[in-house]
Amino acid sequence: MDNIIENDFRRFDLNLLLTFRALLQERSVTRAAQRLFLGQPAVSGALKRLRETFGDELFVRTPQGMTPTPRALELARQIEPFLQSLHQALTQPPGFDPAHAQRVFRIGLSDSLEVLLMPEIMARLADKAPGVKLIARATDSTRAAAMLDEGAIELALGVFRECVPWQRRFPLFSWRFVSVYNPSLVRTRRKRLSMDEFLRHRHILTSFSAGLHGFIDERLEMQGVEREVVFSSSNFATSPFIVQRTAAIATVPDFIGRVWRDTLGLALSPLPFDVPGYEVSSMWAAAHDQDQGLAWLRREFADAFGTANANADTAS
Repeated sequence: MDNIIENDFRRFDLNLLLTFRALLQERSVTRAAQRLFLGQPAVSGALKRLRETFGDELFVRTPQGMTPTPRALELARQIEPFLQSLHQALTQPPGFDPAHAQRVFRIGLSDSLEVLLMPEIMARLADKAPGVKLIARATDSTRAAAMLDEGAIELALGVFRECVPWQRRFPLFSWRFVSVYNPSLVRTRRKRLSMDEFLRHRHILTSFSAGLHGFIDERLEMQGVEREVVFSSSNFATSPFIVQRTAAIATVPDFIGRVWRDTLGLALSPLPFDVPGYEVSSMWAAAHDQDQGLAWLRREFADAFGTANANADTAS
């Protein structure tokens, strides 16, 4: 059946439908030609092809002009809705009703952001858009742009220092590194770790390369000191449980540190040395600017985690 439909369309010039519509409304070859910005011979030739295609005269000359035949009137009832729908599809972005939408979105983010963002977003979807589903795919700042270009994801969330012209970026919230530890195992004189206390204990590292040396180590080397890293992983899943049971320190983004503190009873401390802050943004392909569904999902993230609404709690 698919091949039959394709062959039928291949033999038919859809532009003829516009000529048919103009003749139906104008009841004159001359006026139809003017309406379509065509010459009269071109419209006459199109009418001839329409008659051959549908096997009917379609329009008959009478004192009242080109009068449509019953076959033409029947075709008009079917063709007009089709042309209106096609015009709407070409000129208006499709609407999106979250309450009734049935759609799957693919988003790319790190496991730490997944822990922070997904519980709130999934609760919102359950309430506002029960037919919407999300697929989370692991990515980072080095891979997200390529995954958007390839269509592997529709929305990326993370720290993106650069944005190419064919992609869009919208800032959500800022974060800084903090240290997380079990206060019953890592004793401190104050609620803030001193540099001596920070260096005295062993450390847990999350590194995308899964090495024993990371950004924090580079910052320490600039001060002529080093720490002892005893465990490294490319994700955050295991680290809080290690910290909970051993006298070790994990240095992580403050947003994931707050989750560990609130769920596992761990303590947070600012770092005893300066490090820059970072900004989490959403990023998408500019080609999807008119995608109303994706725009709605982006607004949900911005509403839940935008700077004005982000949890500004910091360790003291």
